[in-house]
Amino acid sequence: MTINDPRPDELTSGRPILFRGATVLSMDPAIGLLDRGDVLVRGERIEAVGLNLEAPQDAAVVDASGGILMPGMVDTHRHMWQTALRGLGADWTLSQYFVFYYLNWGKIFRPEDIHAGNLLSAVDALDSGVTTTVDWSHGLQTPEHGDAAVEALRSVPGRFVLAYGNLLGAPWEWANAPEFRSFVDRNFSSRDDMLGLQLAFDVTGDETFPEKAAFEAARELGLRVTTHAGVWGATGDDGIRLMWDHGFMTPDVTYVHSATLSEDSYQRIAASGGTVSVSAESEQNAGQGYPPTWRLRRYGIPASLSMDTSVWFSADLFSAMRATLSADRARDHLEAHAAGETVVHHKLRARDVVEWATIGGARVLGLDDRIGSLTPGKKADLVLIRNERDPAMFPLLHPYGHVVYQAGRADVDTVLVDGTVVKYRHELVGVDVRRARDAVAATVEYTRGTLGEDAWREAMEPEIQQHELIPNPYTYSTYRGEGVAVQHEES
Repeated sequence: MTINDPRPDELTSGRPILFRGATVLSMDPAIGLLDRGDVLVRGERIEAVGLNLEAPQDAAVVDASGGILMPGMVDTHRHMWQTALRGLGADWTLSQYFVFYYLNWGKIFRPEDIHAGNLLSAVDALDSGVTTTVDWSHGLQTPEHGDAAVEALRSVPGRFVLAYGNLLGAPWEWANAPEFRSFVDRNFSSRDDMLGLQLAFDVTGDETFPEKAAFEAARELGLRVTTHAGVWGATGDDGIRLMWDHGFMTPDVTYVHSATLSEDSYQRIAASGGTVSVSAESEQNAGQGYPPTWRLRRYGIPASLSMDTSVWFSADLFSAMRATLSADRARDHLEAHAAGETVVHHKLRARDVVEWATIGGARVLGLDDRIGSLTPGKKADLVLIRNERDPAMFPLLHPYGHVVYQAGRADVDTVLVDGTVVKYRHELVGVDVRRARDAVAATVEYTRGTLGEDAWREAMEPEIQQHELIPNPYTYSTYRGEGVAVQHEES
């Protein structure tokens, strides 16, 4: 029996689901964009994509008309544990972030705090249509912290990659420690499509290249590496050169930010098959450098998108797509204006950043044979963007542009991960939001009490450097130097 517009309890695991009448952004060149298209899901996989598909006898038919159906989004760099302090660092610079976590307070976070942040962040990702997230988990001071991160990710029905890191430790030491190898054996002894593992560490540029042992550990374990590169004042060309000279620049490395590198470094990344994760909101605000997509396009380096950390920025890829496209176009305009020219055709299009947020992210993770596009045979990770209550969702004229510039997380109607419905009609399904909120509330209380009110307030309201207004010679008022002008009075 076919049921139209089924209830959540009728979307049971294993039952075929047919999405009917959507604008389908398949992100598969062989399928393209379909107007009033259908997608049939059976079990954990996409069975068919097309027009006027026949509904199986036992299928649940979801009315997707007026909506956009697209692959689940892929975030390739998110410090999930820091979601427990969401928004605390809204006014930080990168140096203030480093001082807070690396120098002063990173050491206070317990395994339960890592668990709390990961839990809320994982729920947050699913709610916004991000079905695969790389947890750049550099708060794992001990394997027990790592166990807590894993437990949180496994308790949420999303697809995740734990990028194991320790901001307070030396990667050449912890990556080769018996305790870490035991952690890997304990949690990743068998292949799991829902939870993968990478190593996450940075290369300082020290000529002795101590990170070599960490790269060797990743190679021994068959793991990809993700590293912050091209971050102003922190990681630069020396690190890239050392990686190249020692043979560790391969397609299995993702370079996060990559905003302040030389032409030679970009050429090395391109030649080695490396990929870049761009966090435009972060790069624009924190100071890693200008979002580098305008450079990546020149060298043909594959890009993906990420939101970095909720302690600062938005936790969704709608914001990432919008910030990335805007930054890239702004750079083109600025370069043209500096040369006395005018841009009359945009090089980067809305479709490009939707691709980076989906199949591009899947490629960066080596998962593009399984996720990232609505292709028959691939895993059923998909998102329906539809909201009849939102005036911004009508009319739907330019689907890619609508996703980037008009839609938002509140417009995410339905989310499937591995064929399982995790959000339906704007409500999460089988996800305990209250549990996540309570866990984070406990972490906030603990952190605030440990810091003390002065340090807590200082973190939230960092010092503002005073500046003076430039005197204006064209005013008819008297300039006093404090930015206060007084009009001359007629006698």
